[in-house]
Amino acid sequence: MLKPLIFAAAAAGLMAVPAQADEAEPTRGEAKLAKLLDGRVAGEPQNCISTTGSRSLKQIDGTALTYRSGDTVWVNYTRNPQSIDDSDIMVIKRFSGSRLCRSDQVHLVDRTVGFLSDVLMLDDFVPYTMPDTEG
Repeated sequence: MLKPLIFAAAAAGLMAVPAQADEAEPTRGEAKLAKLLDGRVAGEPQNCISTTGSRSLKQIDGTALTYRSGDTVWVNYTRNPQSIDDSDIMVIKRFSGSRLCRSDQVHLVDRTVGFLSDVLMLDDFVPYTMPDTEG
């Protein structure tokens, strides 16, 4: 007699627990990227982009590399985004001349000790632009 009562109480307790969201909360890096891209529309991914110096290439922790050119924000999610640490120094090894391409490598150097901490393998660059407003 006591077992059904205990089982019913346990079941009621489980039903009272709020259901967890299907999707996890975005990480700090994902939230930062979403804010940067707010209102922008993704374009056709490109293998290479023209850059004027790598100083404009920004790291977003654990998420992506971004490059702003005029009104376009280029995003490279890399093949190993979990390795992106915005406190590391980027050293770019280009295999494609003056353009930054998916075949290039980005070496990450720990700012504190000066040792290589990881190598980012680039992927396609996705352009994000504001949609044309016809008025």
